Formats: sequence, structure tokens, C-alpha cells
Amino acid sequence: MKPKSITITFKIPQIIIILGAGGLMVESLVSTQKTRVRLPAGAYIVANRRINFKMEEQKNKKSFADFHNRHYKHLLLIPLILLIVSFFYVFSFYQTNGDFIYKDISLTGGTSVTIYEKINAEELKQTLAEKLEDINTREISDLITKEQKALIIETKTESHETKEILEEYLGYELNEENSSIEFTGSSLGESFYKQLILAILFAFVFMALVVFIIFRTFVPSTAVIISAFADILMTLALVDFLGIQLSSAGIVAFLMLIGYSVDTDILLTTRILKRKEGSLNERIFGAFKTGTTMTLTSLLAVVFALIVVKSFSLILTQIFTILAIGLCFDLLNTWITNVSILKWYMERKK
Repeated sequence: MKPKSITITFKIPQIIIILGAGGLMVESLVSTQKTRVRLPAGAYIVANRRINFKMEEQKNKKSFADFHNRHYKHLLLIPLILLIVSFFYVFSFYQTNGDFIYKDISLTGGTSVTIYEKINAEELKQTLAEKLEDINTREISDLITKEQKALIIETKTESHETKEILEEYLGYELNEENSSIEFTGSSLGESFYKQLILAILFAFVFMALVVFIIFRTFVPSTAVIISAFADILMTLALVDFLGIQLSSAGIVAFLMLIGYSVDTDILLTTRILKRKEGSLNERIFGAFKTGTTMTLTSLLAVVFALIVVKSFSLILTQIFTILAIGLCFDLLNTWITNVSILKWYMERKK
């Protein structure tokens, strides 16, 4: 029995698809003209899948838009609670330790000794804990074989005293062939630390000025700045919680994080304020697809680099760890904090 032709009419009134036994007929109506394109039998399967995919995508977008319209103000409570918790944790940390971070010897001053031998790090640390002040050890291993190649020992004790204690423990003399010794004075480290903090403050202030100049509107500009500040504060709180001793490279990573935090916020704000085509939700969704692609690409690159350098570079490990944490918080603060504030602002503006 020969199947009857059926006609499917879409929301776009200019297109009619006729499905029959002979294949698929696409009929396009443009003003008073009519155009027919005959496709081979079986082509309707592919067309049907595309039609179903488009309809499902539109349905998902509508469902998400309805959900977001109802609950975007409630979603704002999630980053707000995290921000308040981070603030109180950092404040408590400062009251307890007298500073906002744990500083390593590059910022406090001290001695760093690298020994190019295979040494039990845990045993050395336990044995010399009472002789060397704030001793910390870290192994350097081969990337492929994971075999230990060297051991880094950091302490606040003076360099000559550290060398004597290590030679007594190891039973041989430390020289240029089997080790390297670096010493940083406490006044130099403290001065360098203050300069880095000033650099971060100046960078943040100038970033805020540029944002205000670009958008010239108080609420959207403030939303960008709040999101960037939340990224830094939340990352700092987690770094303190994990007990990471920050070096000068770690401070520089926070400086880099300011740039990473602002780019997606500026993208989102520009799409919402300066583009007129499409509804508000459509502009937000378009910015979301572009922005998350940017952030996730950076995050994957940073995580991969972290895995590679973790076994042989403390400086790069610290930089990539801070950037990875910050980018995760940036996803939260951009697409919940900033979006919610901007959507609230646009709806009140109407």
C-alpha cells in the first residue's frame, strides 16, 4: 500500500516540508514565489533528526529560560554565602597568623638547599625538625620514570648553619657538584612581598577604572568588579585552607588571575548592554556558550600543565594551582553572580 504524503508546517511560515513515498519535498514560499526542491527517498530520516534536534534544543532553552527567570535571584545566594564565608575565613586567618597568606622563604627570608641525591625526605625532615627552623622538603622526580633526582630543603635558618647541619646528617661535604644553596635575607623578602601586594592593588584599581570608562554605568561596572574581587578572595581563602606556602610566583599568579577573571565578565556585560538583537535570555545564553568555552579551554590547559610540571617545578606548580582554582571560581562568579546582577538591573531598567 502506497503511503500517503504528509505535510509538516513549522513556525517559520515560509517553509513547508512534504513527506511522501517518493522522498522528501521541501517547499519554500518567499513572498508570492514558490520554490520546490526534491530530495531523494530516505533523506527525510536525516532531515527529521535535524528537525527533532532543533525542536529539542529550543525546548531545552525555553525550559532553562523559565527556570532562570524564576530563580536567578535565589541562585545569587550561592556565591554570596561563599563570599561571606571566604571573607570571615581570611579575616580569621589574618588574626591568627598576622598575615593573609603562608609565606615561603622567598618572602620571609631563609635558605633553600637543593641536593642532587636520592634521599628519604620524610626521614630527613623528622630528624632535623628541631635543628632547622620551619624546615620543609620536596622531592624532584623524573617526569617519566618517577625516580627521585633531587631533594629541595627550605628553612629559615642561616645558610652556613644549614649547610653544617645537613653535612653532619648526610656524612659528606656539600659542594657545587652535588648541591646548590640559595639564601634570601628577611628584609629583602619582606620588601619584595610589599611591592607585589602593591602591584596587585594597583592592577585591581586600574582594572576597575577601565571597566567604568568602558561601560559608564554604575551597576554593570560594579558587577564586573565584584565578580573579579570574589574570584580573588575565594581563591585566597582556599589556598590558605589548603596550607599552601606562597612564593613570589604565587603572588604573581593572583595578578594573572585578575586578567582571567575580567575577560568573561566584560564579554557578558558587552553582550547584554550593547547588543540589541534577541531577547535578554538569548543574549545571556550566547555569551554563556562563548565565555564557558574560553574559560574551560584555559582551565584544561592549566590542569594539563599542572600535571606535567608538578614533579619538577615548585614555582610553576604553584602558579598553575592558583590559576586552576581561580578559573573554577570564575565560572561560578561570572555565570551566577554577574549574570544575576545584570539581569536584575536590566529588568528594573525596563
